[in-house]
Amino acid sequence: MRSNHLLVAVAALALAGCTASNKNNSKEPAIATLGSEPLSSSEFKYVYEKNNGGNEDAYSEKSVEDYLELYTNFKLKVLEAESRGLDTTTAFNRELEGYKEQLALPYLTENSVTDKLVREAYERSKQEINASHILITLDPDAAPQDTLAAYNRVMELRKRAQAGEDFAKLAKENSQDPSAADNGGNLGYFTAMQMVYPFENAAYKTEPGQLSMPVRTRFGYHLIKVHDKRAARGEVKVAHIMVRATPGMPKADSLAAKQRIDAIYKRVQRNENWDKLTAEFSEDDNTADNGGELPWFGTGRMIPVFEEAAFALQKEGEIAKPTLTPYGWHIIKLIEKRGLPPYEDMEQSLRNKVAKDSRSELNKAVFLKRIRQENNFTEVADAKTAAFSKANDALLKGTWKFEQNEKDKTLKATLFTIQGKPYTIADFYSYVEENQRPRTSGTAEYAMTLLYDNFVNKSLLDYERANLENKHTDYRMLVREYHDGILLFQMMDEKVWSKAVEDSVGLKAYFEANKENYKWGERVDAIVVSAANKDLLKAAQQQLDKRRYAVKTAKIPDVLFENGKATLTKDGIAQLNELAELLMEMPNTSLDINGHTDSREDAAAKDLAQKRAQAVTAYLQQEGVPTTQLTIKSLGKTKQAGPDNTETGRRRNRRVSFTLYSSDLGALADNLNAGNPLAVQISEKKFQKGENKAVDAVKWEPGTYTTQLNGREYLIIINKVLQPGYKQLNEVRGAAISDYQNYLEEQWVKQLREKYPVNVNKSEVNKLIK
Repeated sequence: MRSNHLLVAVAALALAGCTASNKNNSKEPAIATLGSEPLSSSEFKYVYEKNNGGNEDAYSEKSVEDYLELYTNFKLKVLEAESRGLDTTTAFNRELEGYKEQLALPYLTENSVTDKLVREAYERSKQEINASHILITLDPDAAPQDTLAAYNRVMELRKRAQAGEDFAKLAKENSQDPSAADNGGNLGYFTAMQMVYPFENAAYKTEPGQLSMPVRTRFGYHLIKVHDKRAARGEVKVAHIMVRATPGMPKADSLAAKQRIDAIYKRVQRNENWDKLTAEFSEDDNTADNGGELPWFGTGRMIPVFEEAAFALQKEGEIAKPTLTPYGWHIIKLIEKRGLPPYEDMEQSLRNKVAKDSRSELNKAVFLKRIRQENNFTEVADAKTAAFSKANDALLKGTWKFEQNEKDKTLKATLFTIQGKPYTIADFYSYVEENQRPRTSGTAEYAMTLLYDNFVNKSLLDYERANLENKHTDYRMLVREYHDGILLFQMMDEKVWSKAVEDSVGLKAYFEANKENYKWGERVDAIVVSAANKDLLKAAQQQLDKRRYAVKTAKIPDVLFENGKATLTKDGIAQLNELAELLMEMPNTSLDINGHTDSREDAAAKDLAQKRAQAVTAYLQQEGVPTTQLTIKSLGKTKQAGPDNTETGRRRNRRVSFTLYSSDLGALADNLNAGNPLAVQISEKKFQKGENKAVDAVKWEPGTYTTQLNGREYLIIINKVLQPGYKQLNEVRGAAISDYQNYLEEQWVKQLREKYPVNVNKSEVNKLIK
């Protein structure tokens, strides 16, 4: 409930706009005052133009005054919430901080860089690259000497490859990518956004047949050899039938899997129903029930052999021969192919991916560089030297500490400033203690350098985030919008939404006082049958009076008895408990309880069948099922093909079976619609004028009528004509609650206007009217 009403609150803000600041500048002219609180003209103008600037009558007197009325009511509610201190609670501040964190994200990035990266990703998506690589692993923050050693090793391998040594062999012998032992470093085809950005960048900039220079990623150094580049193949949607077969499985099992997939493939070739074959034979549990359908995929998203087989299919419905992957055998059917969507369709998706992709580091670096300049980041070299002098081997163990001595002036020394705000050596040391970690290589001085760089970046980001409201008007407005939205929700929930639902006495009093708003017009109590043709209409009419229709969709399991006995078993009792619950939940249903005889036809057997049906009936009555819902039938020997002495025959003739009936006309419609779900439609209710065209077309007097509308045959049976009258509260509760909420809100606003008298400055209003 909270989330839905919060959306209402935010929607109200979309109409009312948002305030420019927590408190208005008293020097600004006020367009109105609420009690003693001024509402600045500039604030109102901002929100008015934001929400109404595009309207044709945006600057008419009526439009401006109507919006000022709406905005004033909104501000009164927020003012009341603030006067009660609702904006100072821990819960409020926690919720607002959560929203601020999300709202800040677009302002803590370099939009121009993002735009370029998104466009670049799209352009690269038009091309696919086949490449191999050799990886020499290296920690992202490895010491300089380790970094140099890894780089030199890759350069040595590059020289060997350039001299003619086989790249795949070099990869198998030297690459620290575990998959290289099997694939010789070959990555197959890939496209944009599928590799870490530095790797992708190097691959797209290297020509086919050429080697890249060493490329540093978070995994280490890569040497890339590009084999081929081709136009993107777009995306494909396929369905498949799978038989599991994994590498290393016993030969007999592998052979059995192959024979099984071949047998299925033959049935596919005979044009047997694909969905049925999939449901019956596919061992992919995730897709067997939906025709084997897989999501859209493009290059690099599937096992290469599966991918190649899928893209090789050309015509919709074309089916590939069985294809073997590490998961098993697949029969692949093409559903649809499509090319690369236009940039506009992919832009938002690419933006989301770029934000999470490794290329966001490039964006972050440019952003940090800009805010260093904008926020006048200034470093104190002597303090930095003094701070680094305390680095020791404890830092490599992750156990470094410093003494917070009040007399130590060094700790109070300014390390750097951001817009004049000092950050001391003590601040930095606290960060070091909290963020240090054990390191297996490098020096203490290098570890301290890394921590210092991270501390500077964090400080810059924190400062920028804390000052976003001062730097960006739109962000300030958004934060205030959510600030007021949370308060508005709390007040509306208390004063209007929950009160209208929970205050049953008040709701009833409001309903009684406004009964004239809740009246029925003239109505008829009628049955309306709509049929596709006259034969169906006649069939429906012949069965209307029965009011007992078999529910053919109900599958109630038989209750089995032991041979020669009429005593319920534990399993039988469990089944009957569920059946009793069903019947009591559906009082419009009734049940035939069918006793079956044993395979011999004699009086004793028929008597046993009767007793079994009676035992079931008695148990259902004991569980609370009314007698009127139950009918006993002894069916005698079941007619069936085959001998009765089979296990199936014996089970069939020591049971009680059930037939469920319903008095609901919907059950009759279901039975008549067995071949066509739209053949017959039946409604039984009270109809008002204008509610049903067929009912409106006949005389409103008790009787039976037929008519035709829009190519369908209609039977209308009017049982009674009902005169206009008042509705009951339970008939219009939803509408009454909604009206009561509006009433409560109106009364509350009146009270607020008395508490905070509103005075409008007409001269300021006139400045907006054009």
